[in-house]
Amino acid sequence: MKNDRNYRMQFDKQARDLVSKMTLEEKVYMMSGHCGVTKSFVGGNYNTVPYPFGGCARLGLEDLAFCDGPRGVVSGNSTCFPVAMARGATFDRELEYQVGQAIGKEVLANGGNFFGGVCTNVAYHPGAGRSQESFGEDPYHLGEMGVALTQGVQDQGVVACSKHFAFNSMERSRFKVDMSMDKRTEREVYLPHFKKIVDSGVGSVMNAYNLYNGEKCGHNDYLLREILKDGWGFDGFVMSDFMFGVTNAEKGIHGGYDVEMHFTHYYTLKKVKKGLDEGKITQAQIDDACIRIARVTLAFQSQRQKKPPVSVLACPEHIALARKVAEESITLLQNREHILPLKKTCRLALVGDLCNVENIGDHGSSKVRPPYVKTLVDGMKDCGADYTFIPTKDVKKSTAAIARADAVIMVAGMRHGDEGEYGFVMGGDRKTLELHKDERDMIDQVSGLNPNSVVILMGGNVVMTHSWKDKVKAILFAYYPGMEGGTALANILFGAVNPSGHLPFAIAARETDYPSIQWNTKHQHYDYYHGYRLLDKKKAEVDFPYGFGLSYTDFIFTDFVLAENQEDYAEFTATVQNTGRCAGATVPQLYVSFPESPVDRPDRILMGFQKVFLNPGEKKTVCFRVQKEELGWYDEKQDKFIQDPKYQAWLGYDEHNLLKTSLVF
Repeated sequence: MKNDRNYRMQFDKQARDLVSKMTLEEKVYMMSGHCGVTKSFVGGNYNTVPYPFGGCARLGLEDLAFCDGPRGVVSGNSTCFPVAMARGATFDRELEYQVGQAIGKEVLANGGNFFGGVCTNVAYHPGAGRSQESFGEDPYHLGEMGVALTQGVQDQGVVACSKHFAFNSMERSRFKVDMSMDKRTEREVYLPHFKKIVDSGVGSVMNAYNLYNGEKCGHNDYLLREILKDGWGFDGFVMSDFMFGVTNAEKGIHGGYDVEMHFTHYYTLKKVKKGLDEGKITQAQIDDACIRIARVTLAFQSQRQKKPPVSVLACPEHIALARKVAEESITLLQNREHILPLKKTCRLALVGDLCNVENIGDHGSSKVRPPYVKTLVDGMKDCGADYTFIPTKDVKKSTAAIARADAVIMVAGMRHGDEGEYGFVMGGDRKTLELHKDERDMIDQVSGLNPNSVVILMGGNVVMTHSWKDKVKAILFAYYPGMEGGTALANILFGAVNPSGHLPFAIAARETDYPSIQWNTKHQHYDYYHGYRLLDKKKAEVDFPYGFGLSYTDFIFTDFVLAENQEDYAEFTATVQNTGRCAGATVPQLYVSFPESPVDRPDRILMGFQKVFLNPGEKKTVCFRVQKEELGWYDEKQDKFIQDPKYQAWLGYDEHNLLKTSLVF
């Protein structure tokens, strides 16, 4: 299917002709959501049915119909995939493309044709409530995974929407906070992944609620016109974040956002006429918005296949994909004495409430309603394991059962009340990255009773491990693993599946080494450094570095070579070999450092990754192509990116464990 800008521009003349025939009333209708209160919350839930907008029935232009969300389609009883942060941990572009394809089909089956779930906001601080909806902390990785999801969705004839543009990584203050940063930080850290997704052909962009440099993002002509539309050549349309993304029709239209969603408060005929009469907006601005909407609609309308049947929702194929994604995302952080995988005959104690809770993530706008959810208890039951389940409160009275078990599996971490979209059953940003006290106490008590203790962590971003990691033999990070999470965990614990996830964030030893932030504030400044780049700069101790992930087998990387060095790109190759006794996957990662940069830059940044599956003894050659335009630093005085005189490439198992050999290019 065609989904890029060049294809869409073939419909430009047809779109202009259509718009020239529209009345002002039809144009305003096209620029607004057609959803009333009743349809907004059918059955008391958000987005139970798609939300319509755009369209012009008189001229044969279909409505667009919006379906959220980042971990699967919110409408209907759709497949619940692991959250985007978990899918980021797969470091697998092809797998994410397949997720996008499945989501696209389920959008269509639900009666939609527009997907609003490509979320790539950088979390300045890992406590950000909605960071689970994004793929990780690194801009390059975010862009690559966002492109894969976008293309998978749009290749089904469904418009994808990239959000939230921009700098939206605080929940408690999202409607009032004014973000500020210098231009280098803006251009090098918080915008490049959005540009990559725009360049890949995304059809729509959603603005953010927050302000930027004193102006709402939905009214911000610097963001929406100067950067997005004029600077990047974005040919699609901009929609508002729902209900509160715009607060003034004239400012919104002048600022460059094209559709008010999903209620219509400001883009009414009366208010638009008033703005035209007073000269605060122009007919050309209105026409431009409508041409953009019509052009995208026509392009996707022309290529859409037959609507899939409702039976495609949570069909066996998509459920199997959800399970595979969970299996590839779950990250083995620690495995002392090779306690994992467990023998199928061992007696297990499953300890902690989260062993038996359907914990699939936030209950806000990303909430999916699958037909079922597999917990760890379900997964163990399905595979015939010998287990006893012990809730958190019952640890003290279950000491005998814990002590006599061959191994103890504890599940601890976050749930929807701890983090998520603020206001939906609370959620919001986390005040601390530590586990709850009762869970830390549980780990202390259980590990003291049974040395063969394993902890499974759940959560949408960093969970601190330093105070307890040495008390247990193994740690798995499961994120929010979706509807098949319990099955995937059981498969990994017993070795039916070899874990291959890698952390999409770094876990510091001390929470104070992350950036300082005030969650309830009207002003927040973002510094240049965050995540692993900040921890490297501070030379801070980390428990687990960015990109880290263990396996039940072993891999070696050799023959790291600069294969080609052109003006605009450099290409590197290396050999990856499985030297262990079982099949598995690893993620060789390419990092670039800046030995002769005239400005302050990170120690190194991720610029390539590839997931590789290998049988025992098998070797494969991997290739990384680095686009040099992505390596430049932004010169504020010249208002452009500048290339350094030379770069240095490193191959690693993660951001800290690098080969001694490096290559200058």
